[in-house]
Amino acid sequence: MGDVFEGRWNQVKGDVKRFWGKLTDDDLTRAAGNRDKLVGALQERYGWEKDRAEADFDRFLETTRTPVGSR
Repeated sequence: MGDVFEGRWNQVKGDVKRFWGKLTDDDLTRAAGNRDKLVGALQERYGWEKDRAEADFDRFLETTRTPVGSR
């Protein structure tokens, strides 16, 4: 899933910023679609434990997932 997310980063980074308004442009640039870096930014900005940040990230992915075969 991480590779798919990184490959779609330019398409979804606006959605990421709307979903988590506390993330800065610098946070998004540093993350560059990397799951671990984005989870780290969520922990930093929101004061969340890693488990919470990962769960919220997974919830975001569910809302943005492109169905298989829709390319």
